[in-house]
Amino acid sequence: MTTAIAPPPRTRNRRRTQRSAYLYILPALIVVVGIVYLGIGYNGWLSTLDWNGISPNPERVGFGNYLEIAADPIFWTAVGNVAVFGVIVIVVQMALGLAMALLLNGAVRGRGIYKVVMFMPVVLAPAAISTAFRQFYAENGIFNDILRFVGLESVSQAWLANPSTALYAIAVINIWQWTGFSFILYQAALSQLDENMFEAAQIDGASDWRIVRSIVIPQLRGTHATLALTGVIGALKTFDIVYLTTGGGPGRSTEFLTTYIYKQTVEQFHSGYAAALSMVLLVLALTLTVVQMRAYRFGAR
Repeated sequence: MTTAIAPPPRTRNRRRTQRSAYLYILPALIVVVGIVYLGIGYNGWLSTLDWNGISPNPERVGFGNYLEIAADPIFWTAVGNVAVFGVIVIVVQMALGLAMALLLNGAVRGRGIYKVVMFMPVVLAPAAISTAFRQFYAENGIFNDILRFVGLESVSQAWLANPSTALYAIAVINIWQWTGFSFILYQAALSQLDENMFEAAQIDGASDWRIVRSIVIPQLRGTHATLALTGVIGALKTFDIVYLTTGGGPGRSTEFLTTYIYKQTVEQFHSGYAAALSMVLLVLALTLTVVQMRAYRFGAR
């Protein structure tokens, strides 16, 4: 006859601690699974329907909506607009953020004030920013007044109403708003670097530009990857600034996937098609995220 051996007290305490930890994360797990994942699943089911969002008898079309997306020229125009917008804003925001972080990394007088000024646009409401820039870019707005003052009156125009300039004008708005976010991340990353490396490079005769190019930029690889990842996701999700300034126009020149989804759902009552567009947007975001993470891991080896 064998006698059961009770686990030692330390093991029991560890198991009890693990169960307590699971209880703490249970509410967040319920929210994520119950709202996010179930919502994605429900949206995926809607994407197989031809439904106006109101009728109690939607028609099942299977992958018909996705086939329609593949042949939809507006969809491909929106993808192209997002791609151009994303490349511009990510590159410029990272470059400006890093430049400002480097300039303010030393003993600069009033550095705290500069940091506040740089980060302030990040916390402003998109509605306020859109209203201000609509006036700024107007034909009789401040930007054109500046151009006329410096003798470039022939260049002045209604920047948001011109299909060839509207997308770039919106990109400038996004850069103005979010460069402060890149600046703060770079500032935090620079504060963690070992100053002995810089001192050793200066002793060896390296110039400031050589130090930045050969030491600082490679050491900030993780921050670069983080900003690129958040920038890609942010570009795909951009809606408020575009909708409040141009509404996707003129002539679809600033149509984004988000604005197209909104129009299909709210204005044209194509809820099934909009759900399919949303699933495509999700797949694009996940794919680009995985590609960037793999590229970062490969570069870090």
